[in-house]
Amino acid sequence: MLRTALGAAIAALALLAATVPATAADTPAVTTAASGLPYDDATGVGVHNAYEKSTFTHFADALDSGASMLELDVWTNFLGSGWRVAHDNPVANDNNCENAQSPSQLRTRARNQSLAGCLHDLRSWRQANPGHRPILLKLEMKDGFAANLGRGPAQLDALIDGILGDAVLRPAELRGSHATLDDAVRADGWPTRESLAGRVIIHLIPGTVEEGNPLDTLWTDVEYARHLRDLAAAGNLGRAVAFPAVHRAAPGDPRTRYSEAGLRPWFVVFDGDASAYGSIDTSWYAARNYLLVMTSAHAVAPPIPATDPTEAQALDRVRLLAGRHASTVSSDWARLPGVLSTVVPRG
Repeated sequence: MLRTALGAAIAALALLAATVPATAADTPAVTTAASGLPYDDATGVGVHNAYEKSTFTHFADALDSGASMLELDVWTNFLGSGWRVAHDNPVANDNNCENAQSPSQLRTRARNQSLAGCLHDLRSWRQANPGHRPILLKLEMKDGFAANLGRGPAQLDALIDGILGDAVLRPAELRGSHATLDDAVRADGWPTRESLAGRVIIHLIPGTVEEGNPLDTLWTDVEYARHLRDLAAAGNLGRAVAFPAVHRAAPGDPRTRYSEAGLRPWFVVFDGDASAYGSIDTSWYAARNYLLVMTSAHAVAPPIPATDPTEAQALDRVRLLAGRHASTVSSDWARLPGVLSTVVPRG
């Protein structure tokens, strides 16, 4: 009850700030007002495909941008080795990550590194920026997991744990003493943004190639949810580092798409096209303290530019979708740091 009352009080104050006409000078005030909210009661701004060199020269630049969410595309298939980060190259790495081993190496090394290289950049950047904003790291598993090649959920956990360690907010930490993640967030919500300073939250979605492959019958969301369920049953949930997301909008409870009912309580993150949520009652997500990532925010009617809207246009769009209960509003606004660093109350 204390969390609810405190959150409501902060939200009321922050909402007053958020109704002031948007200017670059207003943005820090709104962000400050929202910073004390529970993570699920605030709305941040993310960057689609933040690893692309045309978006940010270096991944360190993406981290410096102030964005609440950064997205990486990951490939696992047999055509190449390791965990590769690229948009449309399934064979090799094509990205702005450098595999920096210390803060001094950021922006000094060759790019086109593996997922481990991107994670090392994040670790090095964190060393230079203690107490940074909570960062939601979105991994699109382009062609899904490949456990038969040593690139399954357990191996992803080990890779991330070995580089980021306790910086990651793990499902076990969020679950606490509750039976499932669903029980936990519906009862207690998420930690406050302030308490998550210096932390990283990771969520996974099925990739475009995986979803379009008729031969792939085990998608990322199901495979990682089974992984969480089985780890929890064995008392080993602490090994897991990521949250599977229900991908694509659907009315009602979209988890009913999973025929294995026992998987449904392990989904508390949802991710889909912002335009597709237009006819859906998204208050359902906020009422249950679920995270809702709305992508392609620019395409919501009336559409605005995907890469270079005015700051006022982008801030108006952020506030519009925050009012529709988005936790993260994502587009390609890499050149608008004042927008990327904005956090407003949700709802």
